Amino acid sequence: MAQVLEFKLPDLGEGLTEAEIVRWLVAVGDVVAIDQPVVEVETAKAMVEVPCPYGGVVTARFGEEGSELPVGAPLLMVAVGATAGEEATGTSGGQPADHAAPAAGSTTATGSAEAAGATADAGRSRSEDVPTGSGSTGSASDGRTEGSGNVLVGYGTGAPIARRRRIRPTAPGAAPHGPDRSVAPARTNATTPALTAIRAGTARSVAPSHPGSQGSTTGSQAMDRDSADPNGASGPLPVISPLVRRLARDNGLDLRQLPGSGPDGLILRADVEYALRAASAATASNPPAPKLVPQPAPVASVDSAPRGERIPLRGLRGVVADKLSRSRSEIPDATCWVDADATELMAARAAMNTAGGPKVSLLALLARICTAALARHPELNSTVDLEAREVVVLPEVHLGFAAQTERGLFVPVVRDAHLRSAESLSTEFARLTEAAREGALTPAELTGGTFTLNNYGVFGVDGSTPIINHPEAAMLGVGRIVPKPWVHQGELAVRQVVQLSLTFDHRVCDGGTAGGFLRYVADCVEQPAVLLRGL
Repeated sequence: MAQVLEFKLPDLGEGLTEAEIVRWLVAVGDVVAIDQPVVEVETAKAMVEVPCPYGGVVTARFGEEGSELPVGAPLLMVAVGATAGEEATGTSGGQPADHAAPAAGSTTATGSAEAAGATADAGRSRSEDVPTGSGSTGSASDGRTEGSGNVLVGYGTGAPIARRRRIRPTAPGAAPHGPDRSVAPARTNATTPALTAIRAGTARSVAPSHPGSQGSTTGSQAMDRDSADPNGASGPLPVISPLVRRLARDNGLDLRQLPGSGPDGLILRADVEYALRAASAATASNPPAPKLVPQPAPVASVDSAPRGERIPLRGLRGVVADKLSRSRSEIPDATCWVDADATELMAARAAMNTAGGPKVSLLALLARICTAALARHPELNSTVDLEAREVVVLPEVHLGFAAQTERGLFVPVVRDAHLRSAESLSTEFARLTEAAREGALTPAELTGGTFTLNNYGVFGVDGSTPIINHPEAAMLGVGRIVPKPWVHQGELAVRQVVQLSLTFDHRVCDGGTAGGFLRYVADCVEQPAVLLRGL
C-alpha cells in the first residue's frame, strides 16, 4: 500500500523565511525519483531548484506559479510506493490537487484525520524535534522519516539530529504529555492538524475529526477561543517571524487586530510597518481633541490613497529595501572622497596583460589595493555588536562587489580576498559575475562580506555616496576613469582621473582613520609601486 508523505518547503539558508514559486517542474500524477528537482523557486538571494527527497507519484501541489510560500509550508504530497496509474485515494480529501495555499486544518495536509493521528503516533517524538523545513511530516512504519537527505546542502531530510525536546505547558485539567501516547488517542488525532498549522505559521480554527471525542474541547476549539479572546489571551497567531512579533510588541501593536497579506493571512513585516505608518500619519494629521470637546475620529477615505502603479516590495527588491533602510537607521555613516590620477595604474594593467598569462581586470587591481589598505587600517574591516556595545575587528577580508544584472543588484562575496593574487581575484570576479547573471548564486556566495567594493563608474558616473552594506563598516566607491586636465610634474597635462569615495561607519573610527585609508588607496592608484612596497 502506498504511503503518502508531505514535502515541505525547506529552509534555503541565511535566515530566508519565504520563497516565490517561479515554475513547477512536475504535475500531479507525475512519477518523481529521489532527489529529482520538482519546483524552481526564487528567494531574495538566488534562483534555486528544489529537489524532492522522496520517490513516488505526485498527488498534490501547493501554491501557484508567482505565489509566495513561507519556509515550512507544504509543497508537495508524494505517494511513495504508488505507480503512475494507481489512484491515490484519500490524499486530497476530495479537493483539487493544486492549491493556492493549504488550509491549516484541512485533511489535505495529511490525507485524513485518522492518517494524521497515525502519523503523529508513529513519528511525533521525532518530528517535534526536527527544525521546520527539514523536509517532511510523514514517517515510515518504523518511525523514521524516509528521504535522501539531499534537499539542499546543509538541509537534509534523512535522519534528523537528535535535539532536546521542548516541554510545552499543558492547559488546566488536561492530561500531561508523557511518553505513553495510548492514553488519549482521540486527543492526539484532534490536535495534530492544529500543531501542524502552528508550525507552518498559518494557524486557523481547526475542526476536530470527531465532535464528540475526548480532545475536541481542549484541542482545536480551545485554540480558537484563545485566538478570538478580546481580553488579549495568548493564543496562536498567523505569524512565524520573531522579528515581526518583536516589532509589534515594541510599538504596542495588537497582532490579533491586524490582517495579514501573506499566504493564509500570514502577517508579514510589511503589514506591521504599514499599520505603524498609518497610525503615525493619522496621529500627525489628526491630533487628539481637547477632552472637554470630544470629536469623532476621522474616517480614512479610499480616495486619499496615492494613485499610480503599485509594485510589490518583495523578493530581491523587498530584501534590498529592508537592508538599506536598516543601514540608514542604524549606521551613522560619513563619506569622504578624493580625485586620483589613474594613468599609471592603467599603464600597469596594460603591461601585465601584454606579458602573457591570465588577464587581470581593473576591478581585481582595485580589490588588491583595498586588501592592502585594510591591512593598514583594520578598523574598517569590522562590524558593530550593538548588544555588547563592541566593535568586532574581523581577521579575514571577505570582499563583496556590486554586480548589476537583469534581476537587480547583487553583491557576491569573494572569500579570503586578502590571500588572493590579482589573477586569482580576476578569475573569481568573473565566475561570480556570470553566476549572478544566470541567477545561479548560492546564499553562501551572497552573504558574509566584511567590506564592499562598488565600481559604479561602469554606469558612466563620477561619484556617489554609497549606503553601507549592513552589517559591514565601510564601502569604497570608484567612479569612471576619464581624461581630464591635471597638473602632472608641475605642468598641465591630460591624465586619466578617477574619483574615489569612502563611506564608513563613524562608530568604528574617526575621520583620521578613514582619510588615511582613502589616501593610501589613492596613492596606490597614482603610483602602483606604493602597493609593491607594502607587500
